[in-house]
Amino acid sequence: MPLSRAVRGELARILGPEGLVLSFEGRLTYECDMHTFYKGTPEAVALPRTTTQVIDLVRLCGREKLAVVPRGSGTGLIGGAMAPHGGVMVSMTRMNDILEIDLPNRCATVQAGLINLWLTNAVHDRGYFFAPDPSSQMVSSIGGNASTNAGGPHCLKYGVTVNHVLGLEFVTGAGELLHLGGKVHDRAGYDLTGVTVGSEGTFGLVTAITVRLLHAPEGVKTALAAFGSIEDASEAVSVIIAAGIVPAALEMLDEAVIRAINEGIGAGYPNGAAAVLLIELDGPTAEIEVQARRVAEICRDRRALDIRVAKTDAERALLWKGRKEAAGVLGRMTPNWLLQDAVVPRSKLPTIMREVGAIAARYNLLIANVFHAGDGNLHPLICYDERRPGELDRAVRANEDLLHACIALGGSVTGEHGVGVDKAKNLPKQYAPADLNFMARLRRVWDPDNIMNPGKLLPSHPACGEGLRIGTPARIPTGAWV
Repeated sequence: MPLSRAVRGELARILGPEGLVLSFEGRLTYECDMHTFYKGTPEAVALPRTTTQVIDLVRLCGREKLAVVPRGSGTGLIGGAMAPHGGVMVSMTRMNDILEIDLPNRCATVQAGLINLWLTNAVHDRGYFFAPDPSSQMVSSIGGNASTNAGGPHCLKYGVTVNHVLGLEFVTGAGELLHLGGKVHDRAGYDLTGVTVGSEGTFGLVTAITVRLLHAPEGVKTALAAFGSIEDASEAVSVIIAAGIVPAALEMLDEAVIRAINEGIGAGYPNGAAAVLLIELDGPTAEIEVQARRVAEICRDRRALDIRVAKTDAERALLWKGRKEAAGVLGRMTPNWLLQDAVVPRSKLPTIMREVGAIAARYNLLIANVFHAGDGNLHPLICYDERRPGELDRAVRANEDLLHACIALGGSVTGEHGVGVDKAKNLPKQYAPADLNFMARLRRVWDPDNIMNPGKLLPSHPACGEGLRIGTPARIPTGAWV
């Protein structure tokens, strides 16, 4: 229902005339994230510039029992930054300052809306970088990365976002300001920073983050290995890791994606290959030279058709441009696609890739594959045309089959994108009722009135307090569930 005049006036007082979007056209801009399958338009969009404004906003929404939907750059792929219950969306895009760069302690403190790549650009000339690098890093915000615990190609060696967050300034669903963690790496007490990273806005709003900065490696070597089958490429991945080599990145792309990249970007990937591995090694120069020779031997033993090493920074950048823009250029081949990020143990890659092929055949759909092979994090793009009767339904069913197959192999429904509304219904297939119950009770500690990003992350399930509405105090059943 529309916001009352009094609430609109209070929002305007908190934010100022330029910090509030109320027009229908303006609000429509925020109706979805990059997963356009899910849409919901907020009743107002707040654009705060200060933590004080965020606190006042949350307290107002708590008093009025209004949903609060946190939003970074809107690049998420889980329906996590849209407003199915209306309410107030809080966009952090204007809180984008670097507050401190502290190289002696190898960290930086930034506001939540800072674009990921801007931080690396700010410290690059001094020999440092920020390691988490999702494909959207040119436009995604660090606050959004923390909220979904984003990964990226280099998380194989360096870890996902939670491994690089030292501290958070955080406003809970009760409007309390918390300072979690800090510059000291080993803190006493419970790891509330770790619990909060990946909570997808269901605990509250991140306003500032202290993150690790890493020293740039002495050397980097990037290679592209082409294979005649995706199974051969998958086996090479397992053997490389089993040999004790941990590349900075180990990415796989199949024939459909290779073709789209070459047509759209001209990245020079080998035509005719069924799959390629993009392999990046970094570290001391002498070490990566030895590792590169061993990786090449492994690929040849697994029937690699060709191995190409980037000779210049420009060649390396072009190889990575192809990988980073793979999902975008696939639009040349299909009007619509569903993108997943399920995970399997890397030793199960050959098995799951055969299953992906079987699912594609069963539903008569193209499934293009580009993924973080080194840690088993799949990114199948299920291609369909919504204009053709029944094709969207087949794509959705193929998507569900794929998620179930990954769980059955000991995997997870998400490796880096998060859960949002897209995969919440699948969590009961991965977690027992007692696990879900504990998560729901933990959520209510941070957000007792269920106003923070309602309908996201946890499923509609008895163990999660099924039927709770916005503003309803938590009465989650325990007993049989715990």
